[in-house]
Amino acid sequence: MSLRTTASLVGAALLLPLALTACGTTDPGPAAAAPAAETSGDCAGVTTSTGPVSLTDSFGRTVELDKPAERVAVLEWQQVEDVLTLCLSPVAVADVAGYTTWDDAERLPDGVADVGTRGEPNLDALYATDPDLVIVEAYTAQDEIISTLEAYDVPVLATKGADAADPVATMVDTFDLIAQATGRTERAQAVVEEFEQHLADATAQIAAAQPEHTDFVYFDGWVDGGNVALRPFGQGSLVGELGEALGLTNAWTGEVDPAYGLGQSDIEGMTAVGDATLLYTGTKDADGDWTAELLKNPVWAGLPAVADARSHAFPEHLWTFGGPRSAEKIVDAYVGIFAK
Repeated sequence: MSLRTTASLVGAALLLPLALTACGTTDPGPAAAAPAAETSGDCAGVTTSTGPVSLTDSFGRTVELDKPAERVAVLEWQQVEDVLTLCLSPVAVADVAGYTTWDDAERLPDGVADVGTRGEPNLDALYATDPDLVIVEAYTAQDEIISTLEAYDVPVLATKGADAADPVATMVDTFDLIAQATGRTERAQAVVEEFEQHLADATAQIAAAQPEHTDFVYFDGWVDGGNVALRPFGQGSLVGELGEALGLTNAWTGEVDPAYGLGQSDIEGMTAVGDATLLYTGTKDADGDWTAELLKNPVWAGLPAVADARSHAFPEHLWTFGGPRSAEKIVDAYVGIFAK
């Protein structure tokens, strides 16, 4: 999984429904046992409800279960992380290697079935794991991913991919929906309270440090035809809104999409952000290190933040579209830069 591939997947999700196709028609054999629930280190004593579950998902669909889901298949990485944070190991995940590369907020245990890509999961492999719930990410109630999976006799929980109107609340709402479906609402409440306290403590740290520069722009990028394409995280992005919640100012004011708050730029376009501190993903692109190409560009070298040694990579494996635990890591990355 490369950064460019990730960017393409996110962008495509904003424009077209995800296309699901079953890969292969042979009998995949009996379902494997669920992997051991070795997830968050603070999972001892987590309580789980036992009664029937009835909830309304992100798109007004009613999801009913005889009991909280225990064998969940998950087709997007934020939701994978959320399931693990709730102290439950999924039986199936789309693109295990990609999750492992981009998100280490929660470790995926050994033994989880890899069911293909997020856009085109292998449905034979997915249903061979005998899930009692499939958790997906969608953007409208009409997304093909929902109707395709509804054809099978397994409940589908559809969660909203993102919403630039309030990305932090959307992240928490998705986490809460998964907690309801798995009977782990007490655990979810504790995690959200931890996140809120983490944010409050970090805000105080940055305020006490009184950084000279508080404007920032976070971006990722890739090499396209020999040129570096950049993707600034503007107003409505999870990274951007967390930065502003910490008392900083997101200096990217260009046009962004209505779901993720993502813009488009090139190196020359970054001159518009003035002397804002420049922040970017630290996860290495399997297709090549696009950040090395920045160093070859005289425009990049001339940006105020670069000249002033205020361009910083965030830690590797930090998923900027994740759940509460990834959000805490984002907050920590800001603290490491602005409160040192």
